[in-house]
Amino acid sequence: MKQNNWFDPFFIFENLSEEDLHIQKNVKDFSESILKPNVVKHNRNHYFDRELYKEFGKLGLLGSTINSHGGSGASDTAYGLIAYEIEKIDSSYRSSISVQSSLVIHPIHSFGNEEQKDKYLPDLISGDKIGCFGLTESEAGSDPSSMKTTYKKHQDGYILNGNKNWITNSPIADIFIVWALNEKHETNSIKGFILEKETKGLSTNIIENKTSLKISPTGQILIDNVYFHNSNCLENTEGWSSVFSCLNKARFGISWGVLGSATECWLIAKDYVENRIMFKKPLAANQLIQKKLADMQTEINLGLAACHITAKAMNEGKDIINSISILKRNNCKKSLDIVRDCRDMLGANGLIEDYHIMRHLVNLETVKTYEGTEDIHSLILGRNQTNIPSF
Repeated sequence: MKQNNWFDPFFIFENLSEEDLHIQKNVKDFSESILKPNVVKHNRNHYFDRELYKEFGKLGLLGSTINSHGGSGASDTAYGLIAYEIEKIDSSYRSSISVQSSLVIHPIHSFGNEEQKDKYLPDLISGDKIGCFGLTESEAGSDPSSMKTTYKKHQDGYILNGNKNWITNSPIADIFIVWALNEKHETNSIKGFILEKETKGLSTNIIENKTSLKISPTGQILIDNVYFHNSNCLENTEGWSSVFSCLNKARFGISWGVLGSATECWLIAKDYVENRIMFKKPLAANQLIQKKLADMQTEINLGLAACHITAKAMNEGKDIINSISILKRNNCKKSLDIVRDCRDMLGANGLIEDYHIMRHLVNLETVKTYEGTEDIHSLILGRNQTNIPSF
């Protein structure tokens, strides 16, 4: 008798490489045994255990696609699977891996010199050091080119001034990747710098009143006449294309990750309606419920198929700028819709912490916003179609 392949109708997981399957299993086992048992308590208490980074490092989850300095040299598909499995537990944990891998390790590996790579990458990949990415400012979220953080040459180095806001990991970071413009605010003058926690004039604070991504430590970077040597400059950056290469790496992981949240909530809702008896029959016997389950199954698997195809294109070195914007806007929107339907299907129980759905729902409100909102990605895609910028 043929197996009813309702969970993986396109055979995405069945056709993964042996190495990718092994990585996925290890991450799934780790997530279920280590992250999930305490996620409700840690979310309630806004608590992140920084020692988790060493566990991430031991599993090869940090800088996983890098083939040097301790990186495991995994495929882009494997990186996506890591995000998918980790975000089944909580978006905060996936964010911690995404930031370290795509926004800290990637720019040092891609735009740093050999001395910088040797100095910083081993500790970041092992999780002994934690990094953050300073691009966003209070008045420059979707428009980073209007940032007010500036640098100026001074002796054999630079002086940096400005503030960054909504920065994941900034309160616990050891290494800071900070982006700035020159004093004339010329948009083509963008440079990236590597700063260390104890640098004079560098400080952070934490945003304490968040109602979303509550496990993730988020804060500001305060930069007051910070002087550093030329050797702290990412000298191989090539303007905004370097910045966007970091963001696109992160967006790729996000596109897999949100489907992890959606999948987890779909399965919770499916189990609930199969066992919840109303009017003397399971909720799942209702046509409206089965339609919702079918919609979830459809959108999740279409999203995963698109992610898988994009990963293959990335592995082949193809230009994936348009597919990344399609994935980010589509998968975030569809995942949020799916989780809202899951909450509805559980009724009042959907509001209870131990069912996990409401936590995923409020987390996805943040993930939908950062690394380019749905509207911004629409404008990117429109510009690339028409060659006419609308922003």
